[in-house]
Amino acid sequence: MRKQIAAANWKMNCTYQQAESLLDDILNNQISLRKHQQVIFAVPFPYLIMANSEVAEEENYFVAAQNCYNKPSGAYTGEVSAEMLQTIGIHHCIIGHSERREHFNESNTTLAEKVSICLENEITPIFCCGESLSVRDTGSQNDYVENQLKESLFHLSEVDIQRLVIAYEPIWAIGTGKTATTAQAQEMHAYLRSVLERKYGSLVADNMSILYGGSVKAGNAAELFACPDVDGGLVGGASLIAADFISIIKSLK
Repeated sequence: MRKQIAAANWKMNCTYQQAESLLDDILNNQISLRKHQQVIFAVPFPYLIMANSEVAEEENYFVAAQNCYNKPSGAYTGEVSAEMLQTIGIHHCIIGHSERREHFNESNTTLAEKVSICLENEITPIFCCGESLSVRDTGSQNDYVENQLKESLFHLSEVDIQRLVIAYEPIWAIGTGKTATTAQAQEMHAYLRSVLERKYGSLVADNMSILYGGSVKAGNAAELFACPDVDGGLVGGASLIAADFISIIKSLK
C-alpha cells in the first residue's frame, strides 16, 4: 500500500512555547501508526531541532522544513540550504507551496533546482502543485498542473521521482468561499497519477503518494482520504489545533 501521510504545515505560526505545547498535546495522544502511515510536522525554521527531538522516539513521525534555497551555499543572506537541513537531521522539505509561488515568485525552474538539491542531500521533497481560481474558471486546470509537474519534476530519473511526495493544492478553494468537492479532489489526484504514469509507467505512478492540500479539516478528512487516489493531506490551519489534527491522523487509510 502507498504511504498514507498526515502532514502538518504550521506556516508562520506559534511561539516556541506554543510549538512545544502543540507537539506534546499531539504526541501524548500516543496514536499508534501502521507501517504504511506517516505523520510529518512542517514547522518554522527556529523550531526544527526542537521538533525533531520531540519525535525522535516516535515511530513513523517526522519533521519537515517549509522551504529551502535552490543553491548549495554562498552569499544568500537569510536563506537556508538543503545541506544545513540534512546536517541537523531533517529529511523532509516542502517545495513549491502555493504561498511561496505567489508571494516569493518561485518559478517551476527554481523549484526543479530545489527538488534536485533536496534529493542530493537525502531529503524527501513534498512537492506542491495546484491551480488558481482564474485557471479553474477557464477549465484549463489539468494542463496547468501537468505543466507544473513536467517543468519541475520530469528531469528526474525513474528512481528519483519515487523519492518524492506530491501535494495537490486547489488554490481556488482556499480562502475564496468556494469549496472543492471530494469528487473534484479525486478527479485531480487521478489525473496527476495518470500524468506520472505516462512519463514513468504504472508501477511508479501507483506507488507514489499524492496528498490533498485544500482546507483539510477534522470534519472532512475521512471522506477525502477514502478517495482511491488521495493518500492523506497537507494540512494548514487544522494542524494548529491538537484535537483536530489528531482526528485527521486517525482518518488515514
